[in-house]
Amino acid sequence: MALPELGQDKGYLSESIFSSIFLSFVLWTFHPFIYHSKRFYTVLIWRRVLAFLVASQFLRIITFYSTQLPGPNYHCREGSELATLPPPNSVLEVLLINFPRGVLFGCGDLIFSSHMIFTLVFVRTYHKYGSKRFIKFLAWFMAIIQSLLIIASRKHYSVDVVVAWYTVNLVVFFVDNKLPEMPDRTNGVPLLPLSTKEKEMRLKEEKDSKLKDEFHKLLNGNHGDPTDRRQRAQMNGRQHDEDINHALTDAATANGT
Repeated sequence: MALPELGQDKGYLSESIFSSIFLSFVLWTFHPFIYHSKRFYTVLIWRRVLAFLVASQFLRIITFYSTQLPGPNYHCREGSELATLPPPNSVLEVLLINFPRGVLFGCGDLIFSSHMIFTLVFVRTYHKYGSKRFIKFLAWFMAIIQSLLIIASRKHYSVDVVVAWYTVNLVVFFVDNKLPEMPDRTNGVPLLPLSTKEKEMRLKEEKDSKLKDEFHKLLNGNHGDPTDRRQRAQMNGRQHDEDINHALTDAATANGT
């Protein structure tokens, strides 16, 4: 009641903002393939994002199957030709729920908003791993505007949006506690937990690398132990001083005779 209806002709506004957020996030996650400043692995960040989405959508399925509300959208209202879907004509239509008409003009899957799930997951992920402060502020601002436009276009109730805001944030919080942090890619530290096979391969690579370093040091006459280098330097220094003293003694003896 606080937000007036936008009308059917302006229902595209919320979808436009959602599409821009979606496409911008996808392009950002794939920018390591274009730029050389690679701060994260694309496949690993999408692994984390998909974990957020799967957990949130699983909770959403349970919620809207156990909760029934009349759809607020224009095509769900009494008297609309699209208020009821036509009966299926084949088994394929039953399995696909009259796809795509059932997806575009569905009226039952309300609590909580799927659009807000994707939006909040994408915005939170960029807020954590992105580098541009202005884009972070703009992303949160667009998420708030989208929330209001979804309600104003009567695609969801306010309860659908409010529940999405705190549920998605809680899901992200708990999943983040299960998946370790993703540090800067440049330091060579693995970004996500490795399997047993990957750990064995990494240990073998590190061992081979150490053996190669030791081999090169031996070839160059430099041992890896800094203590040995200091001892050799001291011994070489003492020997050099002794050689100089012997030479001076010999010279003085020769002059005396």
